[in-house]
Amino acid sequence: MESRGEGRGLAGESSEMAAALRAAKQALRAEMKRRLRALSEAEKQRQSRLLSRKVIGHSKYQESQRIAIFLSMQDEIETEEIIKDIFQRGKECFIPQYKPRSSHMDMVKLTSAEEISSLPLTSWNIHQPCDNDVREEALSGGGLDLILMPGLGFDKSGNRLGRGKGYYDTFLERCMHHPKGKPYTIALAFKEQICDSVPVAENDIQIDEILYEDS
Repeated sequence: MESRGEGRGLAGESSEMAAALRAAKQALRAEMKRRLRALSEAEKQRQSRLLSRKVIGHSKYQESQRIAIFLSMQDEIETEEIIKDIFQRGKECFIPQYKPRSSHMDMVKLTSAEEISSLPLTSWNIHQPCDNDVREEALSGGGLDLILMPGLGFDKSGNRLGRGKGYYDTFLERCMHHPKGKPYTIALAFKEQICDSVPVAENDIQIDEILYEDS
């Protein structure tokens, strides 16, 4: 039986470790943002085109019918070509619908690639259906086969550094409780986003595969 003093010591130690992990993540986020700012538009487009071809030629993509994909921010791999291909192949496409001031995100069905430009913009300057726009939500139906994911930094072990809101980790946790189980996950990254190691907590979920120029 531990004494109260030991209990306080353990609690203090765990809170120190949590604070150190937060600080390490914040430092890496700052470094990743610096690297991304240094990328020219032409270079981002070049790597995005290359990644689009990698995804479209990927066996997991070809065999998947229900695919979730992010709508790109300025410092992310551009996904427009992949989204067009999803519809050309008659697959089903789901995009994020974030709930503000929470870590909750749904993946809701997109009806066409052309529809994206008419969707409202969030504070992050991302198109997404508004809250009262009722659409099929992926996990209330047939689940997902594949999720194509963004992030700020990645390592070759499949660890991902997000933007600190926890949307994707929370969503993947929900996927695990779906009858279909967890979908295959592929992160799309500029080669500049690959790090030696990403600091992770217990609830950070590893990605199955990270695609980048040299992978």
